[in-house]
Amino acid sequence: MTPELTVLAYAGLLQALQFTAYSVAANLQVGPKTAMGPRDTKIELTGTAGRLQRALNNHFEGLILFTLAVVVVVLGDRTTGLSAACASTYLGARVLYVPAYVFGLSPWRSLIWFVGFLATMLMLISALVF
Repeated sequence: MTPELTVLAYAGLLQALQFTAYSVAANLQVGPKTAMGPRDTKIELTGTAGRLQRALNNHFEGLILFTLAVVVVVLGDRTTGLSAACASTYLGARVLYVPAYVFGLSPWRSLIWFVGFLATMLMLISALVF
């Protein structure tokens, strides 16, 4: 398996960990009756639960682009040391992004996000150029 695919698998596991953390925090905030209910009315999570929810949603968005980049470099036979480094950088940024978001570390959260985004874009560009 290529390093890029390995990182993609780890990013999927990170997504599962984020989902678990968000679910636990949300259940603690709203209680089991609301959590297991039909959710006919929108529930606004606040504090840590809300930040975990937003970080999770952000990872879904970023993971779409990163997955696309991995597919392009792997199926296009464009894997290089640069694409592997970009993949690792993306994952490192995503790991750092969660606590930065949860603890409200501004502007670090945005800078960390940008590093991950830039790494993903560089993977795509490198597949087209190199």
